[in-house]
Amino acid sequence: MANSKRGEIEALLDGKTYTLCLTLGALAELESGLGANDLVAMAERFEARRLSARDILRIIGCGLRGAGHALSDDDVAQMKVSGGLAGYVQIAANLLAATFGDEPEPHAPQNPPTPQDA
Repeated sequence: MANSKRGEIEALLDGKTYTLCLTLGALAELESGLGANDLVAMAERFEARRLSARDILRIIGCGLRGAGHALSDDDVAQMKVSGGLAGYVQIAANLLAATFGDEPEPHAPQNPPTPQDA
């Protein structure tokens, strides 16, 4: 079962449920594979939503390997996903959102609204 607090998601690939996670090692692999200089450049690329099919495949593959599955990008390319291309895109988007999401952690200190904000 995926732990969202650790940036994990679950995805159904080839009829089997897998956990995916972009660990620091998986992010380093992804950074290298995408030719990004750093995490900020990689995040900006994702935010621009200009991803190739190979990019999506690499994101999913790195997420699988980050969660401990010994699958290559070529293995992932042979897997089937419900919804076809849109299904692959959704998995990659969910994984990136779990990794780079900007929602605050529940324990993160929150600034209470001031009377001027009301």
